[in-house]
Amino acid sequence: MTNVLLIIVIFVIAAGSFFMANTSDAPEGEAFGGTDSIVTEKLEENGVEPWFNPLIELNSGEIESGLFATQAAIGAGLFGFMIGNLRGRTVQRREQEPSAKKTES
Repeated sequence: MTNVLLIIVIFVIAAGSFFMANTSDAPEGEAFGGTDSIVTEKLEENGVEPWFNPLIELNSGEIESGLFATQAAIGAGLFGFMIGNLRGRTVQRREQEPSAKKTES
């Protein structure tokens, strides 16, 4: 019952964020623009100069999204590998404990 309640709460929070999204500050054509573009726009309006320029200028937002997704996939893969490795060590250690106790007696 608790799991079902948690799933419902997560769904309500996720669905509620779409209905309460404030898109009035979002750039043209971006319903969910994100904070980066809004903050950059506000800083440029106030005359703030960037400290450095990007090393690579990407041609489109799709390339940037693809690189971000690749970065997220690599991070998730490394995280999964670490969790699996720790889990395997724990299982291996538990399997070795009874045999160590049997040889001592």
